[in-house]
Amino acid sequence: MITSTSNEKIKHVTLLVSNAKARRKEGVFVVEGERIAREIPREALLECYVSDDFPSAKNLKEVFGYDVDPIIVSSAVFKKMSDTQSPQGILCVCRRRDTSAGDFVAARSSGELRLLILEGVQDPGNLGTMIRTAEGAGFDAVIADTDTVDVYNPKVTRSTMGSLFRVPVMYTHDLPGTVDMLKDSSVKVYAAHLDGNKSFDEEQYGSRTAFLIGNEGNGLSDEITQKADELIRIPMKGKLESLNVAVAAALLMYAAASE
Repeated sequence: MITSTSNEKIKHVTLLVSNAKARRKEGVFVVEGERIAREIPREALLECYVSDDFPSAKNLKEVFGYDVDPIIVSSAVFKKMSDTQSPQGILCVCRRRDTSAGDFVAARSSGELRLLILEGVQDPGNLGTMIRTAEGAGFDAVIADTDTVDVYNPKVTRSTMGSLFRVPVMYTHDLPGTVDMLKDSSVKVYAAHLDGNKSFDEEQYGSRTAFLIGNEGNGLSDEITQKADELIRIPMKGKLESLNVAVAAALLMYAAASE
């Protein structure tokens, strides 16, 4: 059992929890909590750390569904590793699934393809909720620009509730070029925008559809808005101008899913 926070493994995991650059460099990320641990595919799990007072520490097969050889740490050490106020006693280092947007779309040049495309989304909870909702609505993937919050931020991974392991999330350094690529691949691109002429629930969505969702405060940039095939709006009553981006994305994705 590891009882010192000076242990090299503990220092390394603590760095991965807090440092996005370190996570990218090593191609890994960290998730915490029993609920999300139950969702980790065997091939993605690299290391599992459990607190000595974690109830299932002796039989993790009940958690994962496969055999796991955990690294046991003291409760004090685990608290140091944890990103939460109330540590749950289990933390896992996982392998990232890195796929480029170009490769993903090229592999799906025909047939159904439904995507959520994000520009500058900053709130970890919003991103996590959108990934979770994308799974629920049957969307194939999420594509984001590099101004969007890191999907492997611990707050994001927690809010995905495990969907991160099943919904590919890809970042692009050239969002306008990526949108053009999608359009060239017969994907119709819609922008959720206040200037939309048609309500989102009046549109007939096809089998190859993408929705553009912008930053919480500023919405979509003019450049990306102009790339859309069509602007759609979500009608507002009262004095509201817009909804929370995760709520808006949910409405759009389920509207397409119902087609």
